[in-house]
Amino acid sequence: MTSTANDANTCCIVTGAAGFVGSHLAERLLSLGCRVIGIDDFSSGCWENMSAFEKQPGFSFHECSVTSPGLLAEMRERHPAAACCFHLAAIVSVPYSVEHPEETMEVDCHAAVSLLREAEELGFRRFVFAGSAAEYGDDGRLPLREEYASEKTRHLSPYGRAKYLASAAVASSRIGVALRCFNIYGPRQDPGSPYSGVISRFVDMALQERSYTVFGDGMQTRDFVFVSDVVDAYLCAAGLSGAVPAPPGVYNVGTGRATSIVELAETISAVEGRRARIEHLPERAGDIRHSVSVPEALERAAGWRSRVSLADGLKETVSWARTAGSR
Repeated sequence: MTSTANDANTCCIVTGAAGFVGSHLAERLLSLGCRVIGIDDFSSGCWENMSAFEKQPGFSFHECSVTSPGLLAEMRERHPAAACCFHLAAIVSVPYSVEHPEETMEVDCHAAVSLLREAEELGFRRFVFAGSAAEYGDDGRLPLREEYASEKTRHLSPYGRAKYLASAAVASSRIGVALRCFNIYGPRQDPGSPYSGVISRFVDMALQERSYTVFGDGMQTRDFVFVSDVVDAYLCAAGLSGAVPAPPGVYNVGTGRATSIVELAETISAVEGRRARIEHLPERAGDIRHSVSVPEALERAAGWRSRVSLADGLKETVSWARTAGSR
């Protein structure tokens, strides 16, 4: 995607700007000529993620929680041109959500809905919410379509339930778009974090020449989508970078391709030029066996589709991890 005149000086709020995806989104918005107001409380993000753009004149940062009352009104008072809100900040650990269900509901649902209502009252042009594939719970109908998630869905965690309720509220708003992202991977995903995905952990194991630890038989499948494709989806949702704004609603963000955990390990090993060594551990209770998206709705609505292949995305991720590890 290329920058357009409509992007110049667009002022965007990005919550979770110090996080994995949020930092990539903030950096891309700045490259398009947008002004970016970053918000994060560093509960899971880190300042290093913003090091590539923190000193750019179009970027300003506020350390605060998204549960703060009147947050968007305060940001609008400080930045009167703010017109779009990308809400990515959340409790993202499923195990943590199981142990802290009330806090998860407060942060991932109630705070999101409060921000949405504020954005409506303040006349924001667009509110884009980071949903999750966890909203589908244990639905065995594959591939997963947006309409499969409903009030009757059996969610496997408070995280999935909170995200579903927030997505439903956002999708019903005249300014709201909720993106149900599947398994995102790419540079800046910390393998040592409890929030890290299997790819960041496998890449770290590969660089240390350790065996891949796989829970169960490794035939579980996931829909892995590269972070730059996810950022493109956010831009499409907001109608930035030449995209036609997606109509209000909820949209899957994935590749539509199922990759097994064993296949993933083998692909990373091929990138590294070595043979995959896999150590099988007992299967984890509660893990979803298969997950893959139907991503066509966002393509029909706004022209988005994933473009980065798994092999190319892994090459870029390994290259970043190797450089980051040498610092």
